[in-house]
This record gives sequence, C-alpha cells and structure tokens, in this order.
Amino acid sequence: MSERPLIVYIAMSLDGYIAAPDGDIRFLDAMAVEGEDYGYKSFYERCDTLIYGRKTYDKIISFGIPWPHAGKRTFVFTRQELESTREVVFIQEPLAPFISRLKEEPGEIIYCDGGGEMVRALLQEKLVDELIVSVIPVLLGEGISLFPPSFPTQALQLKKHQAFSSGLVQLHYAVDKHNAG
Repeated sequence: MSERPLIVYIAMSLDGYIAAPDGDIRFLDAMAVEGEDYGYKSFYERCDTLIYGRKTYDKIISFGIPWPHAGKRTFVFTRQELESTREVVFIQEPLAPFISRLKEEPGEIIYCDGGGEMVRALLQEKLVDELIVSVIPVLLGEGISLFPPSFPTQALQLKKHQAFSSGLVQLHYAVDKHNAG
C-alpha cells in the first residue's frame, strides 16, 4: 500500500506573500473571474482530508459563513486546547507523527491550505509531496511570507504550469524529499 499524498494548494502574491501583515487576503479577490476556478474544483473533489494551522482556521471562521468543508475530515493544529466540533478536530500533538499516521491511512489526497507556518513546518519535516502555488499578479511589499528568507533549500520538480488570462500563473511541483537542505 502506498502513502496517500499531502498536497499544499495555496496562493501568493508575486513577491511571496500569502496575506497582508494583518492577515488580509483581499488581494485574492482580483482573480475572481466568472466561470474560472483555476482547477480548484477538480483538485478539491480528490481530497478527503484537510489540514490547517490555527490562524488560517480563524481566518475562515471570520468570514461568518457555514463551514465550507462539510463532509471532509478537517484537522487544525493549534497550541491551545480546544474542543473539537462536528466539522473540525483540533490537534495539539507534534505535527510529524500525526501527519505520518494520516498518510498511512486509506484515503485520498490530504490537502493543506495554510497557513505559512504550517506549510513551512510540513516542508521542514519532509511531509509535503506536492506544491500547487497560484501566483497572483500583485506586489504586496510586505505581509505574511509563504517562504521566509531563512527557509532551508528545497529542491522541486516542475510537474505542470499554466498561465490564465487573469494574469494568475499556477505552478505545480513535486517535492524532492531527498534533495532538501
């Protein structure tokens, strides 16, 4: 039995930020084009498990909408002890052993949508199999970086790339776990 993949599917500004300094993600709104989802629906349909960091979870909750991932297992990593809900299980245990167990379970894609701290930790622990990064044609100048300057070297292999008429460029990489810094 092979491990199921953990895929990071995330958007960032051209200068590498996933949000403004205050967590604002309105820069993503410029990419809203009627009838275009940039491949998200077909990707999402192949996912049965989602993982988030606490700050990203809080951002989703702040939208005041019903939980958008009903019917999919969702785990949120947090340092605080929180009571799980019907939709979300809060995890306080170390990341690597939990994700390793999750990858061994039968299932489909494990999807990580953020945030930056979560993505960095997953990459440092060599738990990410693929990165799908949508580059938004905007320069924020500052904010929450997806990959900070102190991030260790990580080799990637380009699987696919696509440019859209909106200016968004989507890059799909396999992570080379054997050639990491």
